[in-house]
Amino acid sequence: MTKPEQISGKSPFDFRYQYLGLLLFMIGDGVEVGYLSPFLVRHGLTEHFVALVFTVYGLAAAVSAWGSGVLCDRFGCRKVILAGVILWVVPQVLFLAMAVPAQSGWQILLTYGVRGFGYPLLAYGILTLLVREVRISQRGLASGLFWFCFTCGLPTLGTVVASFSLPVFGEYGTFWVAFLAVIIGGGLSLIVRHEGAGKPAYERAQVALPAPRELLGVIRANPSLVLTCIVRAINSSATHGIIVFMPFYFMSTLGLTNTQWMRFLETIFASNIVCNLFFGALSDRVSWRGTIMWVGGVGSGLASVLLYWVPAHFGHTSSIALYGAAAFFGLTLAGYVPLSALAPSLLPDRKGLAMSFLNFGAGCSVWLGPLIVYIFQPLVGIGGVMAVYAALFVLSGVLVYFIKVPQELDAAPAACSHLPSSFSFARH
Repeated sequence: MTKPEQISGKSPFDFRYQYLGLLLFMIGDGVEVGYLSPFLVRHGLTEHFVALVFTVYGLAAAVSAWGSGVLCDRFGCRKVILAGVILWVVPQVLFLAMAVPAQSGWQILLTYGVRGFGYPLLAYGILTLLVREVRISQRGLASGLFWFCFTCGLPTLGTVVASFSLPVFGEYGTFWVAFLAVIIGGGLSLIVRHEGAGKPAYERAQVALPAPRELLGVIRANPSLVLTCIVRAINSSATHGIIVFMPFYFMSTLGLTNTQWMRFLETIFASNIVCNLFFGALSDRVSWRGTIMWVGGVGSGLASVLLYWVPAHFGHTSSIALYGAAAFFGLTLAGYVPLSALAPSLLPDRKGLAMSFLNFGAGCSVWLGPLIVYIFQPLVGIGGVMAVYAALFVLSGVLVYFIKVPQELDAAPAACSHLPSSFSFARH
C-alpha cells in the first residue's frame, strides 16, 4: 500500500463551515441532556431502565465511532458526515413520532439506540478531516477548536437553548427545536470548499476496511494505539454517567433545585469549552502527553471527588463553592484535548485508522459512563460511583506515561516553547 499524498499547509480556520456545522449539530444533540432522563422516567420507564437505554445508545456510538476513521479513508470524510446526519435524523423522527407517544420502553430503547450511530460519524468525520488536512504545527489548536465547538454544543449551549425553549414549547416541542438545529448544522458541515478535502485518503483499489488479522498486526506493532483508545474512553465516561444520576442526586437526595442542577451542568461545560482552546494551543508549545497526564488524569481524578463532595456540603450555603467545583471539573477535562493531536502521529501512514482507535474510545465512553452507574450505584451508592470515576481518571494518567510517541514529535512542542524546558511534563 502506498502512502497517500498529504495536503499540507492548511489552517484550522480554512474549515470554518465544519466548525460551525459541528457547533449547531451538537447544540441540537445536546438540548435533551439536562431533561431526557427525568422525561423518560415520567413516561413510564424506571431509572434503572433509563441507564440501560443510555448504555445501548453508547454501544451504538462506540461502533459508529470506530468506523468513522476507517470509513473516511475508504469513502471520504464528506460521505461519512452525510451518513451521520441521516442516521441521526431518521431514528429521531421514529423516536418522537412513535416510541415516545406509545410510552414503549423497547421502542424507545430501539430508536434511541439506533440514533447513537449518528453523531459520531458526523463529529469524528470532521475531526478526521481536520487531522488529515491541517498542518502538524497547528494540530493541537485544530483539536482544541474542534472540542470547543463539540462541548460548546453538547451540552453547554444545548442546555441554554433548552432553558429558553422548555417554558415556551414544553419538553416534547423542545425535541423538535433540537431537530431543526441538527438539520442546519448537518447541512453546513457538508460544505467542503477545498479541492481534495473530504475525499478518500487512498484510492479504493489501494485500501480495504481492515480485517481482524490486519488490526491485530497494527495493534502488535503499535500498542500505544490501544492505550490512546483506553485513555479516551475514560476521558468522557464520567460526563456521560453523571447525566444519568446527578439530576436525582441534586433534587431528591440533596434537596437542590432543577435550576441549580442545570446551571451546574452548564458551568462544567462552559469552563470546558474555554479551557479546550487554552490547553489545545498550550500543548502545541509544551507537551501533548504531559498535558494529558497531569491536567487530564490527575486533575480530573481530584475534580471527580469534589464533584460529589462539594454539592453535599456547600450546595445550600455557597454558590461559589458549588459552581467552582463544576468549573474545575470542566477545566481538568480539557487536559485530554491533545489526544486528538497525538493519535494520528502514532500511525502517520494511516491517520484514519489511527483516529478510529481514538474515536472508538470516545464512543466507548458513551456506554462506559452509564454502565458504571448501572453496575455500581446499587452496590456502593453515588459516592462509590464517583470514586470509581476518580480512580479511572488517575489510571488514564498512568497509561499515558507508557504511550510511545515519535521522539521528534514529542520534543517539538518543548523546542518551540519560550517556557523553560523543565515545564515539559512528558517523559522523553
